[in-house]
Amino acid sequence: MGAIDANGFVFETEFSVTAQKGAIHVYKEGTFVEEIRFEFNGKFPQHDQIEELVNNYCYTHQRKNNDI
Repeated sequence: MGAIDANGFVFETEFSVTAQKGAIHVYKEGTFVEEIRFEFNGKFPQHDQIEELVNNYCYTHQRKNNDI
């Protein structure tokens, strides 16, 4: 899986098949912001699962900015 660019963020996914755990590293302007951890089943995380996590992150971040 490659990096995802969305709403000014770059999301990079890494995962361990043996542990069935993964993380999405969030960057803004090249600076690490935070890590989103998740679990999955099978040989790889489902693309839909990654996309949902990224979309939720962007939605939440956008709402926080609009509340300021």
